[in-house]
Amino acid sequence: MNRLEALIEQYCPEGVDFKELGELGEFYGGLTGKNKNDFLDGKARFIPYMNVFSNIEVNTEIDTFVRVDENELQNKVEYGDVLFTGSSETPDECGMSSVLTKEVNEPLYLNSFCFGYRLSDKSLFLPGFLKYLFRDENIRKQIGQTASGVTRFNVSKKRFAKVQIPIPPLAIQEE
Repeated sequence: MNRLEALIEQYCPEGVDFKELGELGEFYGGLTGKNKNDFLDGKARFIPYMNVFSNIEVNTEIDTFVRVDENELQNKVEYGDVLFTGSSETPDECGMSSVLTKEVNEPLYLNSFCFGYRLSDKSLFLPGFLKYLFRDENIRKQIGQTASGVTRFNVSKKRFAKVQIPIPPLAIQEE
């Protein structure tokens, strides 16, 4: 018996619970109402599409900026949020994920071609576990099934909310 099997036997002998994403949190959109001029002289950092697509955890050393006025209602990315690409040229590349695993000291926004997911109870998961969970082959298969299209594929947030994920005890997540 390996270490992980021993932990599962110790902490959840009845098995691990699974829940749908829609039961555990909410989705939110990226930047809205922006034009090219907003990206020329902005001072607020935003996470570009390729940062989400290419990294299991958000690279916070970003130098992409957008103008966001004080009175604007834009969603901010928070520690522990899971970010997803909303579309791609193939269904397998839709819904690629990246997790914000570091605390940031300034507002951080998400590009308009991605969407975020925020857990209602952040104590259920470690961000360091989530970054691997959403790139797992079984979860990726479910996510791929939420995409539809012909030349460009987009994920359906309604179907995405039905994706089921395991909720192992934190002791197991730490491994």
